[in-house]
Amino acid sequence: MNDLKNKKCLPCEGGVPKLSDPEIDRLLLQVTGWLGKGMKISRKFVFKNFAQAMVFVNKMADIAEQEGHHPDFLVHYNEVTVTLWTHAVGGLTENDFILAAKINQIS
Repeated sequence: MNDLKNKKCLPCEGGVPKLSDPEIDRLLLQVTGWLGKGMKISRKFVFKNFAQAMVFVNKMADIAEQEGHHPDFLVHYNEVTVTLWTHAVGGLTENDFILAAKINQIS
């Protein structure tokens, strides 16, 4: 099994097939705390306060920019909910799970 956190997101301009349900289930086992909902995965992170939540968001933004794959996120005081999906294909690709694994490393 390849370690997702050591992989690099590949550019996706569409034309790449979405992952199948069995592929999604297999990859979800590799990203602790993430839940599949429809064609997206998400995870809620809870911090001591707003400042710590924003430190996390900024670290996440740096990783996302390096990977060229950008999450949707919502900040509510000390909670950050992150949602991943590949907009270009309207569903999940391996890139989403790679970024989830890298985000897990900073939480």
